[in-house]
Amino acid sequence: MRDPVPPQEANSTPSSGRMSRGKLVVIAAGVVFLGGFMVKNDLSEDSGPPPQPAAVATQPAAPAPAAVDPADALVMRSSPPVRIKIDRIDVNAPFVGLTLGSSGVLNVPPPTDRNLAGWYKDGVTPGARGNALVLGHVDTMTGPAVFWGLGSLKPGDVVEVTRADASVAKFAVDSVESFPKDDFPDDRVYGKTQDAQLRLITCGGTYDKKSKDYKDNVVVFAHLIAAQKP
Repeated sequence: MRDPVPPQEANSTPSSGRMSRGKLVVIAAGVVFLGGFMVKNDLSEDSGPPPQPAAVATQPAAPAPAAVDPADALVMRSSPPVRIKIDRIDVNAPFVGLTLGSSGVLNVPPPTDRNLAGWYKDGVTPGARGNALVLGHVDTMTGPAVFWGLGSLKPGDVVEVTRADASVAKFAVDSVESFPKDDFPDDRVYGKTQDAQLRLITCGGTYDKKSKDYKDNVVVFAHLIAAQKP
């Protein structure tokens, strides 16, 4: 798998300084970040592959994002996430903070816990301005995991993130897409935003027994629609 090339442009908004740093780190660590969700469970031969988006996305030039006036964008103060809830696919899971390992790549959630989502704790917090990155395994050695059903989400579905300050950030799904791991659109997934957005990422596509890896990544693109105060 290629080493993704980080964009050269940095986000200039105050909170996006952290987003830019996180983005560069994650992209630089793309092999581990995108390839770390490859734990294949023994049951999947019988249960079939995880749900997938309608079609695997190719990589055309990404359309220019709609202009968002930072002054008008709905954003929340930074606060670490503690729980993610997606009623559409029966997800209700705690978060674990993810950090960089000694080799400079992003650690992934432990594969021993099937109901656990990971958040890059040095990046943007869900609800704050920028892209918040949330990772989850699609399966483990014992069965389907927290993001098994991610590919079946539809535009308009709601993702709720409860935060440490007891506030709740509610996101609406914009799109659900699957990208080949060897042609992953780094800029589109990690690129800067002027509003509060969320990216949910897991493995998908077919499972290659030889490489012991899923061939694709499923990505949910979502934006903040409501901020529920404690």
